[in-house]
Amino acid sequence: MMDVTIQNFEAEVIEASMTTPVLVDFWAPWCGPCKSLGPVLEKVEAAYEGRFKLVKINSDEEQQLAQAFGIKSIPTCVLLMNGQPVDGFMGALPEGQVKQFLDKHLPAAEALQAQAATEEAQEPEQAGDAPSARTSLEQALATDPGNDDARFDLVKLLIGLGELAEAAALLAPTMSRIPVPLRFEAQTQWLNALEFVTNDPRGQWELAKFDELIGQNKRDFETRFAKSRLLIAVGQWEAAMDELLEIIMRDKKWDGEAPRKTFVALLELMTPPKSKAQDATGKSAGGIELMGKAALQEDPLLAMISSYRRKLSMMLN
Repeated sequence: MMDVTIQNFEAEVIEASMTTPVLVDFWAPWCGPCKSLGPVLEKVEAAYEGRFKLVKINSDEEQQLAQAFGIKSIPTCVLLMNGQPVDGFMGALPEGQVKQFLDKHLPAAEALQAQAATEEAQEPEQAGDAPSARTSLEQALATDPGNDDARFDLVKLLIGLGELAEAAALLAPTMSRIPVPLRFEAQTQWLNALEFVTNDPRGQWELAKFDELIGQNKRDFETRFAKSRLLIAVGQWEAAMDELLEIIMRDKKWDGEAPRKTFVALLELMTPPKSKAQDATGKSAGGIELMGKAALQEDPLLAMISSYRRKLSMMLN
C-alpha cells in the first residue's frame, strides 16, 4: 500500500496499471468506515502476492483527483487496468466480498506466471541468446496455453530461426478463431512468403527475371505476387508493398484479395507496439497532460507506415 497524490498519480496509478491492476482507495482521516476497510485491503493485497497494487488517496487533500473520479462518498475503491477504471465499490466491504470483487477482474496466478516468463524471454532474445529465449517462451505457453503474447513472440523467434514447420504448428490454433487476430494473420502471411521462397522454384529467381516478365505484361499478377513474396523473405518490405500496390491498383479482388491481406500484414508486422501509457495527443490514458504544448516529433518508421496506409486507402476507395 502507498499514498498517492497528484504529483505521483501518473506514475503510481496510470502507468502502473498498464502492467498490474491498481486498486485505488479513496479515504479521509475522519471517516470511520475507511478505518475499518483499510486493514482489510492491506491484508488482501498481501494475500494476493502481487496480483494487484493497492494505493490510497486522501480525498480531502487531493480533491482534484477525487473530482476526476466522481467520488461522492467514502470509502470508495476504484480498480484501474490499462490506464482506465474498470469497476469499483463503495463502503467498507468484508474481506470475502473484496476478494470476490477482485477475482472478477484479476488474472489467474498461472497467467501471471506465464506473463513473467514471456517478459523474462525478452532479455536473452535481445542479447542474441535465442535458445534461452525459446525455452522461456515455451515454458510460458506450457503454463498458460492461452497466452497470446508468448505465442506471438515464440512464433516470431521460430521464424527468425528458420523453424518454419514449428512456427506453422504454433500458429494453427489461432487461425481457427473467428475473427483471426490480426497479428497472427500477419505472421501467417510472413510465414507463407518464407515457405514460398523455400518450396517454389521462383524463390530462387533473380529480381531481374521477375521484372522482365512484368515488363512484358503489367497484369502478370502471379509474377508480381511471387516477386513480393521474395522481397518479403529478404526483408525488403517497402519494395514488397510497392509491388502489392501495383496489383491492388489494377485488380482489388485478385486471388481472394491476397495482395491486400499481405499488404495489411506487413503494416502490422512493421508497426511497433504502442505505449499504453500515452496516446498520440501527448496525454496519458488518464487524460493528464504529459508533454505540455511541446510538439510531438513523428518517428520516421511511423511516418513511412502512415504513408503506406494512405496509399492503400487511396487504392481501395
